[in-house]
Amino acid sequence: MATSIRLDSETEERLNQLASYTGRTKAFYLRELVARGLEDLEDYYLASSTIERVRKGDEAVHSTKDVRRDLGLDD
Repeated sequence: MATSIRLDSETEERLNQLASYTGRTKAFYLRELVARGLEDLEDYYLASSTIERVRKGDEAVHSTKDVRRDLGLDD
């Protein structure tokens, strides 16, 4: 899927330099940034959603002590 973005001149220059120094394309680095950034966004929003459910009492919370006991790790 083709997508376009506008970069400020400083960011574009940094991207150009990185691509030039490494011999990779700008597209390669943009794909890397999107993939890694998307992982971070997914982690953040999924964690945020879970925290909200915990605060509302809709998500169970287990203490380390209880988990260790239930798994028989303190024997």
